[in-house]
Amino acid sequence: MEVSRIRALRGPNLWSRHTAIEAVVRCTEAERDLSATPAFEKRLRELFPAVGGLHSNKPSVPISMAHALELVALALQAQAGCPVTFSRTTPTEEPGVYQVAVQYTEEDVGRQAFEHAQGLCRAAADGATYDVAAAVAALAALDEDVRLGPSTGAIVEAALARGIPIRRLTQGSLVQFGWGSLQRRIQAAEVDGTSAISESIAQDKDLTKKLLHSAGVPVPRGRPVDSKDDGWAAAQDVGLPVVVKPQDGNQGKGVTVGISERCHFDIAYDAAAKYGGVMVEKYLPGHDFRLLVVGDKLIAAARRDPPLVIGDGKHTVRELVTEVNLDPRRGEGHGTSLTKIRIDTIAEARLAAQDLTPDSVPAKGQRVVLRNNANLSTGGTATDVTDSVHPDVAARAIEAAQTVGLDICGVDVVCETVIRPLEEQGGGIVEVNAAPGLRMHISPSFGKGRDVGKAVIDHMYPGGGNGRIPVIAVTGTNGKTTTVRLAAHLLKAQGLRVGMTNTDGVYVNGRQTDSGDCSGPRSARNVLMHPDVDAAVLETARGGLLREGLAFDQCEVAIVTNMGGGDHLGLNYITTLEDLSVLKRVIVLNVAPTGTAVLNAADPAVAAMAPHCPGRVTFFAQDGEHPVIATHRAQGKRVVFVQRGHIVCAEAGFEKRLPLSQVPLTRGGQIGFQVENVMASVGAAWAVGVPWDAIQRGLTSFISDVHGVPGRFNVFDYRGATVIADYGHNPDAIAALVAATEAMPAQRRSVVISGAGDRRDEDIRAQTQILGASFDEVLLYQDACQRGRADGEVLGLLRDGLKGARRTRHVQEIHGEFIAIDTALESLDKGDLCLILIDQVDEALAHIQQRVAAARPAAPARRTRKKAASPRGARARDTQEAGKAGAALAP
Repeated sequence: MEVSRIRALRGPNLWSRHTAIEAVVRCTEAERDLSATPAFEKRLRELFPAVGGLHSNKPSVPISMAHALELVALALQAQAGCPVTFSRTTPTEEPGVYQVAVQYTEEDVGRQAFEHAQGLCRAAADGATYDVAAAVAALAALDEDVRLGPSTGAIVEAALARGIPIRRLTQGSLVQFGWGSLQRRIQAAEVDGTSAISESIAQDKDLTKKLLHSAGVPVPRGRPVDSKDDGWAAAQDVGLPVVVKPQDGNQGKGVTVGISERCHFDIAYDAAAKYGGVMVEKYLPGHDFRLLVVGDKLIAAARRDPPLVIGDGKHTVRELVTEVNLDPRRGEGHGTSLTKIRIDTIAEARLAAQDLTPDSVPAKGQRVVLRNNANLSTGGTATDVTDSVHPDVAARAIEAAQTVGLDICGVDVVCETVIRPLEEQGGGIVEVNAAPGLRMHISPSFGKGRDVGKAVIDHMYPGGGNGRIPVIAVTGTNGKTTTVRLAAHLLKAQGLRVGMTNTDGVYVNGRQTDSGDCSGPRSARNVLMHPDVDAAVLETARGGLLREGLAFDQCEVAIVTNMGGGDHLGLNYITTLEDLSVLKRVIVLNVAPTGTAVLNAADPAVAAMAPHCPGRVTFFAQDGEHPVIATHRAQGKRVVFVQRGHIVCAEAGFEKRLPLSQVPLTRGGQIGFQVENVMASVGAAWAVGVPWDAIQRGLTSFISDVHGVPGRFNVFDYRGATVIADYGHNPDAIAALVAATEAMPAQRRSVVISGAGDRRDEDIRAQTQILGASFDEVLLYQDACQRGRADGEVLGLLRDGLKGARRTRHVQEIHGEFIAIDTALESLDKGDLCLILIDQVDEALAHIQQRVAAARPAAPARRTRKKAASPRGARARDTQEAGKAGAALAP
């Protein structure tokens, strides 16, 4: 068994909506059918009984080693406590090669489980041993280490229950909720609205007390100290017993309470000094309560009791602590509802105050306290008392939080009971905590848990908001980039700040923030993270879907432009149009229930995606009488079609007509594929509620030039000849371009074309077969797009496609894209038409613009400052010279 190409699918993907580890597994002939080796399953079950039996839902499909790997990787995670349920193994068209996908909840755990699964399967096959218990323990430890803690996790779960998208920004507790301009962030139980000043005040215990005292909130007397002697003097001043704690501390670290003796004080001072400055304050008698304030509301309250054990007259204190720590709720860190009790110097000092040591055997029924402070992080327990809090106590807690300025605040109160006002019983607020731990409220040791995560989300998103901006995802074979650009333009016409990704780059509110092919999930995530984005339009190409899945959990609109004959077939086990359709429809499957899929009714593969959409469907096609359009319209559902020179948008008695004469992109409706792109974009804008006047303004102002849609049917006038530059790169695109150019008059037609080496042979040949029927001259060029092909191989395939061409009479081969462009331009006469299929989009367009500008009649001479040469122009000339050198080698 050979495992390769292990990927983490971090969003909805080809296999499911779950995050998953995907791998390609190559099995030997003997490993392709494990039923022939029944001893393997027996050995595997002996090593790992939890894996269950190996069987297939399809009896005709033999169970392979890849299936065993899938089941083991899933079972290992389940045994480690991860909530995983999905896995799948699919054979490819290559014998003995499988694709395996296994769900994960934490990527690191999923990857490690996959590694352990390989080791376990190989051990079972070889008759060797494998320490499964150690593997499961390691996975459980890793899961606890990397997953969100209980406080952050509770808030995230509440966000997901509300439908708010989340993204973890670090390995720690920094999490983003929502997208774009509606995003919010938390760090553990601290929200982005909390100021650094407020947090700083809360960390300074002395300053906090002064502010609370000035606001009339009861607090204990005390002050910072700078030495043991100064501290003992302060203790004498406020009156024994006292509390010693760090001036800037949290989680009960270094806190010792109830100190009445100097020896105990010195130990407590040393413990507190480890964390910085030390404070001494009056000990308030009573119980330790934690009150949780969110915004202007008291959400939860708990009584915290110190860590203790009950003597049985037989076991030592140390043994009793060990027994208590066996409680599965107790862990080493903060990932569990309780923390293990520690015996350290503070615990030993507290035992000494009770005339005990760790090795003493307390009497039966004797309560042995290991610490006076009751923080859960030091082993304490919590009892929910939310329903018992007196309104005055709640008011003091809220007042304390607002005085300091904390949105989420843990208020520590010491008093006999919370059912009476603090002032009546001499109680007080001893600390105010930013980013308080929530686990004592979520799952208290005793009493009812409180949904504090929901309270935080309600505070962050009042009124039931879900933090989502409109997201339009666009996929298909051709027309994606133009549709993305036009849809973004229509949203912008409404006044929205739009983020956009496509094969040309990333754009935010009109500014390009990244360049290159940015049609994958990483670029999409960058747009969704940008705070200045009110809506996003995301080109969603097949490559990114295969590599990582979607960048979002759901979209408001999914556009599928067309499938045609497909593109990039034969790569990454996507070998047929059906395979490609299943992949592309992932965006349709993940439309929000309130969203819309905008689908090409004239393309059978696209129209067939409609039943998979959880939301509504809008069909578009040029033919208003197309059966799919007619049926959908008869059902009162949304359709977009063309009728008498207008785009018609209709639904259940509603009809809106948009004249194509006012849509420059379509040249008055003459360019059929651009009409389809416009209909798709209008359908998306309609779905997200863009006003019709804004849609009309957007269509009128969107120009098909090198700035609006670079490389997409850009038309130039060169000395009276028509030059069209386009990035068409598959047979369907070529056919659409031919149909568009045939509607344009011309005396002689020529075309410049190369081919991408990563297409199938038949796809490369098909491009020139189509062109050979419509163009008089064909210039074939070879440049930077061989993509693994041998020198001259792509040219040979293009030449093969021209054999027996109906119209082409002259074929020329040229090495170098820019010399090919120059050669074609030099041969043009007035009234000719030349289609240039460019590869290096930006550079080629800049070169064509430069040649067109140079060919214009000279303007009247006037004195101007000479401009420096353009770097882009220089690059183009360099490439052109390289092309001239290559031309000498052309046949």
